[in-house]
Amino acid sequence: MDSEDPSSPRLHPAISSPTASPIVSNHAASLQQGRHHRIASQSTRERTELERLDTSSTLPQSPKYLPRRRRSSDSIHIDLRDPNIASEPLLQADLDDEFPEQAQMGRRKTSPNTQTRQTSSDSSRSQNATASGAMEGNLLEQRRKHAALDSPNSATATAHLMSRSTFSLDEPVPALANGHESEHASKGFSELPRQDRRNFLLLVLLYFLQGVPMGLAMGSVPFLLKHHVSYAQMGVFSLASYPYSLKLLWSPIVDAIWSPRFGRRKSWILPIQTLSGISMIWLAGNVDAMMKHAGENGGQNVWGFTWWWFALVFMCATQDIAVDGWALTLLSPEHISYASTAQTVGLTAGQFLTSTVFLAFNSKDFANKWFRAIPGDEGLINLSTALSLSGWLYLIVTIGLAALKTEEKTKNDEGVWDVYKVMFRILKLKNIQTLIIVHLIAKIGFQANDGATMLKMLDKGFGQDNLSLTVLIDFPFEIGLGYYVGKWSSAYGPMKLWSWAFIGRLFAAAMAQFIVYIFPSNGVNGGYLLLVIFGHVFSTFMNTVMFVAISAFHAKVADPVYGGTYMTLLATVSNLGGTFPKFFILKFIDMFTVATCTPPTKTPPNLKGDLITSPFSCVLEPERNRCTNGGGTCNITSDGYYIINILCILVGIITFWGYIQSAVKNLQALPLKAWRLAG
Repeated sequence: MDSEDPSSPRLHPAISSPTASPIVSNHAASLQQGRHHRIASQSTRERTELERLDTSSTLPQSPKYLPRRRRSSDSIHIDLRDPNIASEPLLQADLDDEFPEQAQMGRRKTSPNTQTRQTSSDSSRSQNATASGAMEGNLLEQRRKHAALDSPNSATATAHLMSRSTFSLDEPVPALANGHESEHASKGFSELPRQDRRNFLLLVLLYFLQGVPMGLAMGSVPFLLKHHVSYAQMGVFSLASYPYSLKLLWSPIVDAIWSPRFGRRKSWILPIQTLSGISMIWLAGNVDAMMKHAGENGGQNVWGFTWWWFALVFMCATQDIAVDGWALTLLSPEHISYASTAQTVGLTAGQFLTSTVFLAFNSKDFANKWFRAIPGDEGLINLSTALSLSGWLYLIVTIGLAALKTEEKTKNDEGVWDVYKVMFRILKLKNIQTLIIVHLIAKIGFQANDGATMLKMLDKGFGQDNLSLTVLIDFPFEIGLGYYVGKWSSAYGPMKLWSWAFIGRLFAAAMAQFIVYIFPSNGVNGGYLLLVIFGHVFSTFMNTVMFVAISAFHAKVADPVYGGTYMTLLATVSNLGGTFPKFFILKFIDMFTVATCTPPTKTPPNLKGDLITSPFSCVLEPERNRCTNGGGTCNITSDGYYIINILCILVGIITFWGYIQSAVKNLQALPLKAWRLAG
């Protein structure tokens, strides 16, 4: 912990110390010794003011307001005859919890006009009595257990102290309360205030809208596009998700420019959602031809298809900036942790609808099995219809938001460049730089599993209907367990939970490779499908734990004064760590793959293309399709997926135990001052 500000306010209510027992006397002397050097620097006016405030039981449970902890091996020598020490008042909570009977007697004998006086310097200490530091440690634990942190006076006391010029941010990052320490952390949704419940549902809806096009761009479209392009060209399409990792570049504009008529956040949310809805409606009429065109000329035209989705994701990222900033003020401070829960539930639901549900109903096998008496060649819904419905949903919700939700008017005091300057000042913080490094390297170990495992399963013949069923079963687990992850992060600390999930995702990546390797040659059976479902549920659950935990940590350390910019900086760097390696990972899979098309020994009937007469490489998807349509067989002698996945796991192991684990532990222990800007 940083050294304390000697001018920071302390609490010294005027009470009489019980002296009926020599143990109590020694204990009291120990506590007075621990605070002796800090009290000497305070003025009588400050102490008297704090006496009138009388908030000893409501101040935050921070070492700033508690006696210093000593090692059990330390000894304290005090002359109890020294009047400066013997008459020094103690905090009531220091003795009440440890000696309730003596404290009650002391309160009966105490005069209401008792006053404190300043103690002498450290040179007045003598060597006539000793007290164990371990006893003080027990007292600290008693205070933590019984302090009334949630009493009605807590907010008033805190606001009063923070308004003083001597207030300091030297205390550590406040841990999310658990157990007996706070009621707020254990509150369920139904126990929240009505206004917080309504705002929570609004956040879920806004994040749901954000997840709709993201589920298409990052979930459904890659699987549909895989039939036309190779892994390397799939890496090109992954660039469409980059706006989420680059939104830091324009987040200061979103944070600093708005119309007082509409409100700081609605000024951006309303036009962006309107433009997104119109764009999806237009794209619905052209997407089928654009996707088919992307696979022509050896997949070179995939760049044009990518830019259209890049623009759509850009608008979603801009909406995310505004919603993230709004989340900091929509919910009351004691329930701010529900913002990450709203984000998880909303995004997951939106992505589930446009990826899992859509892929299921887009599959002809799924439709023929469950909904059709006569088999058809297409699914029940295509990409064009999904885009059209999503676009109209955007427009309807935007109209309702404009008409029904009012936002508190905010005065525009800062210009765009002022916000950019703040952003650069934030980036100069050493702990922010450490967090950026962690975010950029943390997800390398899972990239091959996250980006290529399901694509490889489809290549092996897993089937789009089986894929949809797998993700469909996973969804309830992801939503339900995602809610409890927020509670677990309160109990164990967000970064500790994040570290546990990191190890879990490494194990999930290794398990995924084993599942792909043992793919049955005679087709998918029930046992193998259950194994795939278990592996997928475990992997996505670990992913959800990491996401919720890091979001909770971001919400705790972000400065509300620069809400949108600060939160966006942390979120975009985290997203960048998951997007920038994907382009290279997918490209390396093709580079390390060796596959040869073998011509047929005799001409097969019903050829779909030109007959294959000589062997050639069939690594890329167009060559593989030409080989299959011409009656040939594409034999893979070296699969780059296995090689790259093993390399990713090794990188994850080395970086975690070599750097990440200790780095995140130190970040969690930093005081609030380390996350604030000086001046």
